[in-house]
Amino acid sequence: MRTTSRRNADGSTVQYHQFAENVWDPKRRCAIPKVIYNFGRADQVDEAKMRRLAKSILRVFGGEEDVLEAPDVRILDSWPSGGAWVLDRLWHELGIDQVLAGKMTAENRTQPFERALFAMVANRALHGYSKLYCWEQWLREEVYLPDARDLELHHLYGAMDFLERNKPEVEKEIYWRMADLLNADVDLIFYDTTSLHFEVDEEDEGDANGEVQGSKSAGAKAYPAPRKRGKSKNGRSDAPQVVVGLAVTRDGLPVRSWVFPGNTMDLTTVARVKQDLQGWRLGRCVFVGDAGMNSDENRRQLALGGGKYILASRMRAGDEVTTKVLTRPGRYHTVSGNLRVKEVVVGDGERRQRYVVCHNPAEEERQKRHRERLLELLAAELATLKAPRPGESHSKRTCDLLTSERFGKYLRQGRGGRVEIDRAAIKREERLDGKWVVTTNDDTLTPVDMALGYKQLMQVEDCWRMMKTGMRMRPIYHWTVHRIHAHVTICALALLLTRMAENRANDTWRNLASRLQTIKVVEYERDGSRIHQTTDVRPAVREVLKVLKVPEPPKILSIQPVPKPDPAPAPDA
Repeated sequence: MRTTSRRNADGSTVQYHQFAENVWDPKRRCAIPKVIYNFGRADQVDEAKMRRLAKSILRVFGGEEDVLEAPDVRILDSWPSGGAWVLDRLWHELGIDQVLAGKMTAENRTQPFERALFAMVANRALHGYSKLYCWEQWLREEVYLPDARDLELHHLYGAMDFLERNKPEVEKEIYWRMADLLNADVDLIFYDTTSLHFEVDEEDEGDANGEVQGSKSAGAKAYPAPRKRGKSKNGRSDAPQVVVGLAVTRDGLPVRSWVFPGNTMDLTTVARVKQDLQGWRLGRCVFVGDAGMNSDENRRQLALGGGKYILASRMRAGDEVTTKVLTRPGRYHTVSGNLRVKEVVVGDGERRQRYVVCHNPAEEERQKRHRERLLELLAAELATLKAPRPGESHSKRTCDLLTSERFGKYLRQGRGGRVEIDRAAIKREERLDGKWVVTTNDDTLTPVDMALGYKQLMQVEDCWRMMKTGMRMRPIYHWTVHRIHAHVTICALALLLTRMAENRANDTWRNLASRLQTIKVVEYERDGSRIHQTTDVRPAVREVLKVLKVPEPPKILSIQPVPKPDPAPAPDA
């Protein structure tokens, strides 16, 4: 094979591939190339076709294996790198490394805590392993993070202690950078809580004030005993738990996280949250919470200092909402195809309270169909029940139905202890289909603002799902109190990076990560050098990097001499 060049009149050069044979010329007494076949212009040759031709020749004459396995290249290993590369770029774009470096300087520390924290955050975003597995296996075998491979386990735990000592200042500085960089809408702050369980049997015991003492590495700070049994939102009422609070922006970007003892009621967390968010440049902050946050005391706390709120209201409590709001006649105004709103004002003067009744016709139909299927199953269950024996009110199976969260609200006991369907309860539920009620103390908000503002509270629910499933935030295996807090903060930082990527790409992090992980780093030896090289980026992945505003990783990452083998030990004398 030979390649010839020809210069055109415009100065450009065109290359041609030819199949040639050297023929001896007796007159010139030298070898002259004789063209056997001309393949044409080099930029128009079908490369795949040429490779198939070469392989077909080698299959006849042998030697295909020698060509396919280049003797001068030795492949050693490969690791996925795309996901970690993107997370690292976003980490630096938000300036988290600078925030941590400033705190390290203030403490006069030189340990690699910044890289240790990023390694744990990236691990949560990509796989969600334990800290021990992250150090033992993931950093060395399952991801390409060369500046984190020399980390020791004590660096990871030390970084968690460092983060917890500086958590308020770190979260505040990161929030300011996020708000300025991403132009985040911080007029509405959504807040919700969830519970995370532990795989232990015993609760924590505190001192007379209910506190346990943190370790010296955490600044000897006193913490409330965290692992307590309470109302579980994870279906694990058998295990001790902690309650975690999370505040996010309208775009689902986390603002701050909190950890409360497992027996903490949602209603009692509002005062702490509002106090911690003071001075955070949140603009005209409107606090949005679900029905679990709505109480007279919470509304009073939220309104102190001119604070504004949007809260959902319970609709089955027999209070002002059910007696004066839902029964008030009035016309609904259509906001969109599946949302209608109606404003109701109750009381006068200082006792005046604004409510907005929201109605979703599509959700009404869904709830109606679901209840019809449920009643069919319930009727079939009741048909198999036997009449109670003399002297007993009902059987064990009947007791299970009456106390069931699924069926209990549609049942009542009639004469003789016989269980039957409660038609009045069905009528009450039908009046609530597709409806929810929100209330506010901000007269500048329109009914549409109130309805849409509350609907966006589902951003927090999306965050909980991502943290619990994709990041494996639960169960928590740490037993030291300050590291329980640090574990939650690390998950919140991972959520910030992944939500930032999702908002830019308009896609889920799961889909983005699966594409990004096709970018790999290959380690090989050639001509006495050990080389780390990035694989070619696929066109679809290149588009993902473009929308994420992240550059492609460098092609050649490192070139080093092949290390010499250790000398053999001397034989015993």
